[in-house]
Amino acid sequence: MDSALQELLDRQAIHDVMCQYARGIDRTDLPLVQSCYHPGATDDHGSFNGTIEDFMPWVEIQLEAFDSIMHFLGNMLIELDGDVAYVETYCISYHRLKGQDVDTLFALRYVDRFEKREDEWRIATRKVVAEWNRVDEVNAPGFGPEFIRGQKGHGDPAYQR
Repeated sequence: MDSALQELLDRQAIHDVMCQYARGIDRTDLPLVQSCYHPGATDDHGSFNGTIEDFMPWVEIQLEAFDSIMHFLGNMLIELDGDVAYVETYCISYHRLKGQDVDTLFALRYVDRFEKREDEWRIATRKVVAEWNRVDEVNAPGFGPEFIRGQKGHGDPAYQR
């Protein structure tokens, strides 16, 4: 295959993994989150630093504190080096605290090392770099009953085919 075409395919595959991670966290789809990492991968989330296998129960507990979460992925710089890629992804994440009209906003960067193993790109190491955060009281009225609401899990419309 032409090397330029392979590079585009590799970049798209890495981008897709990042989007799957965001969906997995936002929908509390933990198998999807775990599928974004190679077995034995490491994740340094600040208050957690360890393997993906230990990250999964930790993140499940963290997600219980929120009614809803939404990650917006921004600039993504992908530097390919054979079957390794160094990826820096900017992110803004909103977290609605459970049972409260309070949003916690985080500006962060995912600094990842991806590896392509058996023709599949996944995260091998991750460092979450904090830039800023803030907490906002929500004073606006909520959505009315006529709106479709996002849901945790596979009941969300994103999973309907």
